[in-house]
Parts: sequence; C-alpha cells; structure tokens
Amino acid sequence: MTAQRLDGKATAALIRAEIAAEVAARTEEGETKPGLAVILVGDDPASQTYVRNKRKACADVGMNSWLHHLPADITQDDLLEDIAELDSNPGVHGILVQLPLPKHIHEEAVLHAIDPLIDVDCFHPENVGRLATGHPRYYPCTPYGVIELLRRNGHDPAGKEVVIVGRSNIVGKPLAMMMAQKKTAANPTGCDATVTITHTRTQNLADVCRRADILIAAVGKPAIITPDMVRPGAVVVDVGTNVVDGKLIGDVDPRVAEVAGALSPVPGGVGPMTITMLLLNTLRAAQQLDV
Repeated sequence: MTAQRLDGKATAALIRAEIAAEVAARTEEGETKPGLAVILVGDDPASQTYVRNKRKACADVGMNSWLHHLPADITQDDLLEDIAELDSNPGVHGILVQLPLPKHIHEEAVLHAIDPLIDVDCFHPENVGRLATGHPRYYPCTPYGVIELLRRNGHDPAGKEVVIVGRSNIVGKPLAMMMAQKKTAANPTGCDATVTITHTRTQNLADVCRRADILIAAVGKPAIITPDMVRPGAVVVDVGTNVVDGKLIGDVDPRVAEVAGALSPVPGGVGPMTITMLLLNTLRAAQQLDV
C-alpha cells in the first residue's frame, strides 16, 4: 500500500486563492485591506524564516503586513507598550507575536496583552474559552489547518475515531476540542468525531493509536509514530517539526506510508496550512471589526 499524499502546499494554494478573491472584493468596495502586524523579538534564524514566510503570504493574497523587529534584550514593559500601540491602530486587524520569546519575557503576559478581537492566533484566554464552549471567534491556526487539510482531501472526521498524540495548548488540546464538538451555525468547523487524546506517558500507546481512523501526531519527537502503531488504511497527519542533522522531519516514521491510507508530509503538509489559516483569521478579524 502506498499512502495518499495529503499535500498541504496544494490545499493551501486553493484556500489562499479564495482568500485573495475576498480581499480583492473588499478593497473594490472601498474597505481597508486586512492588516497583520508581526512582532519578532531577537534574531533566531528559524523565527526569521517563519516571519518572512508569513509576510510573503500576506502579500500574495493582497493583505498589508508590518514587521516589528525588536532587540532580544528588550524589556517586557517596552514589548507590552509596543503591543498596546498596535492594538490602538485601526489598520491592524491581527497581531502575531512570533514564539519563542527570550527567557526574560513572560510569554503568557505578552499573549494575554493582545486584544482578543485581533488575537488571530487564538491564544488569548477569552478566545480559548469561546472555542471551548462552541462559540469561537477564531480557530487556532494549526488545528484549523489540520481539519481543512483532511476535509478538502476527502477525509471528513465526522463519525470517525480520532486519536491525537500530544496535549499542547497550541495543537493537541484545541484540536481535540474542535474534533469532538458538534457542527453548528456558531461553530461550523465542529467535526462530530470521537476523540482520544494521548501523550508520551500514555500506557499502551501503540494499542490506542491502532484504534484510530485518523491518527494525528503532534508531540515533537522524531519518528515516534512507527508502522506498527497504525491501523492499515488509517489516515495519518504529521504535525511534528523536528530538525535532525540539519533536516526537517516530522513525528511520523516515513515507513508509515506503507501502511496508512493517507499521510501528510513534513515539510509540505500542515505547515503551509497553518500560515493559510492565519491569513483567513486576519480576514475574518477585519470583517468583524468593520461591523
């Protein structure tokens, strides 16, 4: 068996074309372009690459973007002041603080300082709470990207058994909520799936994983998901990003492709989808702020 490739680049391109059309229609009606402000603290090479890709994606769909590149030794108070200035700028519809931050900065305080209305990463407690109760303002970008990657490639999670390996606040926990929730008018991305969330301390992890119709790996450990952990024909989504010997690899052993029915690659799978959903959230923020 050779697994279907869940091509995140191709799927993201389709969604970005839809976003670009909405942005163009918006500007033709005389409304402001959606605008995303990115805050980058320090000179981490990987973070610089991520930020560059996000700004390019904004330009490709016709959105405005700004980069606030701040020194690594900036004080927390000065960083919070920068966020406050962006919060008050009517042209800014979304703020993204590139993580990780230097150790002397309290990450939680920074993320909580962003106005929930322009928290397009969906990290603010108010937005997480709205998500948990089935009334989301925005969806967190990576979980949203996983669900759209599945659905747009013919793998609707509704009624399926989904196993998520990983319990982070960024991927595992919000994705579990979105997968389990009922699809409603207020929560159109609800998946109606049966969900099990696991982690590296789960007993008999391989047995639990083999139950999955859809298996999602989001741990950050190279090749933790091996072929014996996958039920033949299952759909496997690899959210992991690990650098080994200078090469980007995922959480899924490449040999899983011989067992799975579908598999997302790393790179080229969930990564392009995450950036695309950030663009979509920024567009939705602009639409909400205009009401």
